[in-house]
Formats: sequence, structure tokens, C-alpha cells
Amino acid sequence: MIPVLETQRLLLRDFRESDFPAFADFFASDRSSFYTGPCDRPTAWRKFAVYPGHWALKGFGPWALEEKETGVFVGLSGLWNPEGWPEPEITWALMNGATGKGYASEAADRARRYAFETMGWTRIISCIAPENAASIRVATRLGAVCEGDVAFPYGTARLYRHRAPDDDAEESSAKAGTHR
Repeated sequence: MIPVLETQRLLLRDFRESDFPAFADFFASDRSSFYTGPCDRPTAWRKFAVYPGHWALKGFGPWALEEKETGVFVGLSGLWNPEGWPEPEITWALMNGATGKGYASEAADRARRYAFETMGWTRIISCIAPENAASIRVATRLGAVCEGDVAFPYGTARLYRHRAPDDDAEESSAKAGTHR
């Protein structure tokens, strides 16, 4: 069973067949180039089906992102560690028309907290193409630090290491001049 998580504006939930048209539109566009796109609808369907399959095989995976206010599917974010990946990852992608609203940061932060606090993970990365400035901004907004380039199944990417939420609190305390 895929848990449902919430943020202020989003539900992180299982994927539904009704999400596919927006997903296929995203993968038909050049915006999907950092996600192994663009591609045709049959290939997009296979990519779409991977996410519930990852949950079934691994017990974790990316969630579909739904705007609470409208019920609209706006993207995906979550935990990812397919065969050949260097380490468990937090991934995110926003569908066409959903960018620029802070949804990727909001969802990825919730996924990060789930990984550390619920799953007990101690290490999480994000693999980001050096040209993907928007995703690099999300990773750095979450406090991830670039550790350099890494080879992975689709080529070379920048490896960003995410910190545990407790590390965020400790850094905030140190900046404020207080200690816990």
C-alpha cells in the first residue's frame, strides 16, 4: 500500500490512470529531456507504469503530486533506486504548466523527511544533469550539496547529497547562535 503524504498545498499519492494524459503531454515536450524524453505515448505509458512497479518491488517510490485545492495532477516526486543507481535518490518532475510555484521543493522536502524519519535512510542523493538549472535550484534549496559528477545508467550527472532534517535544525540553531 502506498502511503498518502501531505504538504501545505499538495497530496503525495499513488498514480492513477487519469494522471496519464498530463504525463504523456510532459513526455511529448522538450521539458522532459532531463527525464529521458521526449517520447511517444506508448513509451510514456511504459515510463508511467514504472512508478507503481517501483513501489511494488521496492516498497517505496515516487508519488503522484496532486494540488489539494484543485485535485489536478501536477507532477511526481519521491524515492527512487532502480537497478544500477549509485544510491537511493529523491526525484522530482513537474508537468507542463506546474512549474514556478515551488511544488518541486515542497514535495521533495516531504519525500526527504519521509525517507529519513519513516524509512530510516541515512544517505540520499539526487542525480541532476548539469544543464538542469531548475532542479539544481531545488536541490540547493533543500540544503543538498554537490559532490561532483557521477556515472549512472543514462550518462553523467551531478550528485547532490541531501542532509537529514535533524541536520537542518542543527544548522539553523548554529546560525541563530543557539544549541540544542
